[in-house]
Amino acid sequence: MLLSYPPSATLALTSSSVFLSALSSSNAYPTNPFLSLPMRSSLSSLRSLSLSLSHHHRSHYFRSIFAPAFCSFPKPRKFLSLRALSRSTSVEHLACEVSRPETEELWNFSNNSDSEAAFDFDKNVGSLDLKRLEVPALDVKELGDLPEQWRRSKLAWLCKELPAHKGGTLIRVLNAQRKWVRQQDATYVAVHCMRIRENETGFKVYKWMMQQHWYQFDFALATKLADYMGKERKFSKCREIFDDIINQGRVPCESTFHILIIAYLSAPIQVCLEEACSIYNRMIQLGGYQPQLSLHNCLFRALVSKPGASSKQYLKQAEFIFHNLLTSGLEIHKDIYGGLIWLHSYQDTIDRERIASLKKEMEDAGIEEGREVLLSILRACSKESNVEEAERTWLKLLQLDGGIPHLAFVYKMEVYAKVGEPMKSLEIFREMQEKLSSTSIAAYHEIIQVLCKAQEVELAESLMIEFIKSNLKPLTPSYIDMMNLYFNLNLHDKLELAFSQSLDKCRPNCTMYSIYLDSLVTIGNLDKAEEIFNQMRSNGAIGVNSRSCNTILRGYLSSGDYVKAEKIYDLMCQKKYQIDSPLMEKIDYVLSLSRQHVKKPVSMKLSKEQREILVGLLLGGLQIESDEERKSHMLRFEFRENSSTHYVLKRHIHDQYHEWLHPSCKPGEGADDIPCRFCTISHSYFGFYADQFWPKGRPVIPKLIHRWLSPRVLAYWYMYGGYRTSSGDILLRLKGNHEGVEKVANALMEKSLDCRMKRKGSVFWIGFLGSNSLWFWKLIEPYVLDDMKDFLKAGVATLENSSVETQDIDYDSGSESD
Repeated sequence: MLLSYPPSATLALTSSSVFLSALSSSNAYPTNPFLSLPMRSSLSSLRSLSLSLSHHHRSHYFRSIFAPAFCSFPKPRKFLSLRALSRSTSVEHLACEVSRPETEELWNFSNNSDSEAAFDFDKNVGSLDLKRLEVPALDVKELGDLPEQWRRSKLAWLCKELPAHKGGTLIRVLNAQRKWVRQQDATYVAVHCMRIRENETGFKVYKWMMQQHWYQFDFALATKLADYMGKERKFSKCREIFDDIINQGRVPCESTFHILIIAYLSAPIQVCLEEACSIYNRMIQLGGYQPQLSLHNCLFRALVSKPGASSKQYLKQAEFIFHNLLTSGLEIHKDIYGGLIWLHSYQDTIDRERIASLKKEMEDAGIEEGREVLLSILRACSKESNVEEAERTWLKLLQLDGGIPHLAFVYKMEVYAKVGEPMKSLEIFREMQEKLSSTSIAAYHEIIQVLCKAQEVELAESLMIEFIKSNLKPLTPSYIDMMNLYFNLNLHDKLELAFSQSLDKCRPNCTMYSIYLDSLVTIGNLDKAEEIFNQMRSNGAIGVNSRSCNTILRGYLSSGDYVKAEKIYDLMCQKKYQIDSPLMEKIDYVLSLSRQHVKKPVSMKLSKEQREILVGLLLGGLQIESDEERKSHMLRFEFRENSSTHYVLKRHIHDQYHEWLHPSCKPGEGADDIPCRFCTISHSYFGFYADQFWPKGRPVIPKLIHRWLSPRVLAYWYMYGGYRTSSGDILLRLKGNHEGVEKVANALMEKSLDCRMKRKGSVFWIGFLGSNSLWFWKLIEPYVLDDMKDFLKAGVATLENSSVETQDIDYDSGSESD
C-alpha cells in the first residue's frame, strides 16, 4: 500500500538529506572499523529517512491491530517541517513535534456494556483531554556549535547508523566509540532518535550511557525519554526510567506520572491495573500533584470495568479517587457516583450508611438514580434481606423506560428467599418468564438453590428438568444444589443418578465428586468410594481436597482398614490438610498400635514429578520472586482467565503444590473456585530454580536445560505457555536470549523433534509445524491432562486457543531468528 505524505514531510526529508550530504563530504574519519565505511550519499540518506518515516506509519498500523480491547492507541502525527539545523537545536525540533495539542491523542477505554459483567460507564467520561504538561527544558548542543569537524561527522554517522541495527549490534557499535563519546554526544544521539520517532533506539542509547564512567544523571533527558516510551505503551521501559528518576532522589514530572498511568491502563494484564493505582497514589502523595479530571475518570472507569466479583477489591482505591475529586473541587460525573454504589453493593458487608450518603449527594447535585444505581441498591438489599427497601427500589425500576433487567428479578427472588418465603421467590421467577419471555441462567441457578434449601424436592426437580431442556449452561451449580438436597434427605439413589447425569452434561467438578464420595461412605459402599477417590486423585481437573480426604479416612477407620487409613493420613500430612477432630482421636490410636515413635515432621522437598512440572512451568513463563538477600524465593502462578486449558490446569497445579501454597491462597472449606493467581510460601528450597531460571530477577535459560527436557517437562510447558494454532500446529512460548533459545531448539532436534524458531518482540516462539506437531504430541500425550487433550491435540484445526500473540507468526518469512 502506497503512503502519501504531506508536503511538510517532504520538506523535512529534503532538508535532512542535504544536511547529511554536506556532512558526508568530510574525510575526517577515525581508524575505528565501524567508522571506516564511507558515508552514504544524499540519496541513501533520503532513502534511510524515508524508510524511517514509513516504519513509523507501519508501527502505528500494527499497534492499531494489536491494541488492547479497552484502549485505542494515538493516531500517528504528521511530521512537521524541520528548519535548517544550523539555525535551530534538537530541543526546538522536539518542541515543534510535541507542541501540538494533546487532544489529538485518543485515550479511549472501551467497556463491557453487559450489566452482569461490569458497570456501564459512559465512554465520554473516560476519554482523556490531555493538555500540555510542563516538562523540564533539555539543553543539547547542536552539531554546528561543536568546534571539531571530526566529532560532527561521527555524531552524524551514529545518528544515521544506530536506528538501522538491533540491540546486540547497536551496543557493539556504541562500545567501539567509547574512546571519544561523552555525555553530551550520547545525549545528542538519544535526542535525535526521539526526534525521528526511533524511541527504542533512544532508550538503548540511554541505558548504554548509564553504564559509562562519565555518566551523570540528566533529569530532563530521562523525563523526555520516559514520556516517549509511555506514549508508545511500553510501560515496562517507561517504569524503568521512572524508577531511575526516583532512585536519584528526584520526583518525576507530572507528565511522567500521567503517561505511565495511561500506559498501564492500556495493557490487558490484570497486574497492570494495580500498578496504575500505585503510581496514581504516589503521584498525589509523593509528587504532590493534582491530576486532571480526565485521569481520575479513566482510572475509576478501569476499576469498574471488570466483573463485580473481581472489582470489589478496588473499593478503597475508588473511594480515594472520589475523595481526591471532592478535595480538588472537580466535577463529579454521575457515573462516578453510580460506580461507587455499584462497588459497595458487591461487598460482603454492606455499608448502608455510605450508600445512603452517596444517594443524598446525588440528589443534592440534581442527578437522578439510573437503572445501574437502582440495580446496585437492589443487590445490596438482597444481601441484607431488606424487603421494604427492595420493594421501594422495585417500584422505581418499574417507572423507568426499557423494562426491568433480569438481574433485578434475581435479586428480588434472593430477598424473599432469605426472609423464608421460597414460594414468593418462585412467583417472582414465573413473573419474569411472563414479562421477559425468556429466562436467564442466573435466574435458574437462584430459584433452584432457593427451592433446594427449602427442601421442596418436587418443585426443584421440575425446574431442574426445565433448566436442562432450555439448553442453557452451565448446569454445574444447580447440580451441586440438587445433590446436596438429596444427601441431606438421605436420597442416595437419586443422588447417584444426578451425579451420573452431571458427568454427561457438565465439566468434572471436585465439589460434585466430594458430595458423591460422602454419600458412598455414608451408605458403606467403600469399594466404590475408593474407586471414586482414586479417580479424583488421578484426574488433574478434579483433584482431592481436605473434605474428600477426611471423608475417605472416616470410611477406612469405620471399616477397620487401618493400613489404608495410615496411607491417607500420610497423604494429608504431606498436603498439610487439616484432619477433623473426631478422626484425629481415632488415627492417634491407630498410629500408636503400628508405630513405636511419633513420626517427626518431614522436611519439605519436591518430588520428582513436582520438579519436572516446575521446570515446564518455568519455561512457559512462571515467575520467581526473591528477597533482597536471595535467601528465600516465592513461586507466582498466573493463569489466563478466559482460557479453557488454564481453567483445568490451575486446579491441577493448585493440588500438586498445595503443601507449598501460602495460607492466603488456600480456599476455604467448601469453596470450589481456584483463583487465577496464587503463590507459594517464601522458601530457600526454590533457590536452585531461582539461580537457574531467574538470576537478578530476569528470566534466562539455564546452560543445562538440554538435560531437563523430559516428556513431562515438555507437556507442562505446552499446557502452561503453549498454543495450538488454527491449522493444528503447536507453538511454545519462551523468554530468554537468542543463544539460550537456540540451545533449547538444538536439544529438541537431538530428540528428533524438528522445530522452527521465531522471535516476535521480546518473546521467542518455537514451532512444531505439520507432521512435526504430531510427533511432538505423541511424545507428550501420556502426560497431558485428560480434560485438556481435546483442546491441545495436534493436527486438529480450531480457533479455540488462537491468540493475538500467535496469529501473526509466519515461520516461512525470512528472519535472522529462523
